[in-house]
Amino acid sequence: MRLDSSGLQVLTDEECLRLLASTPIGRIVFTDRALPAVQPVAFCLDGDGIVIRTGVGSKLAAATRRAVVAFEVDDYDPVLRTGWSVSVVGHASAITDPAETARLAELPLDPWVPGDLDHYIRVSLEQISGRRITAGHSI
Repeated sequence: MRLDSSGLQVLTDEECLRLLASTPIGRIVFTDRALPAVQPVAFCLDGDGIVIRTGVGSKLAAATRRAVVAFEVDDYDPVLRTGWSVSVVGHASAITDPAETARLAELPLDPWVPGDLDHYIRVSLEQISGRRITAGHSI
């Protein structure tokens, strides 16, 4: 087991992917009017990317076109004081191919908000990293 300089366990890429697939909600970090913005989103891990469903005219859809974004998921147990965090950095791209859009519509991807959410964004998994905090480690 490898530890970082803070004593947190460094997760392997395989562990990071398993944890990414284990939760349906994450946070995407993008640029909005030259400032950092964070938005919670429902997502699904699909092959070599993260898929997010949104409205075609949404701020998220506009801000992530061909942009480099970050994505993060985590879990923490306050009683046991254990948890993990996984971060991804990659390019976001709109999915425009009708066949691919139809395939993505079949994914278990349930957005939080109502409305016409027929726009899909894929975030490539270019950089992935994760850490685990174990019992007895103070944060």
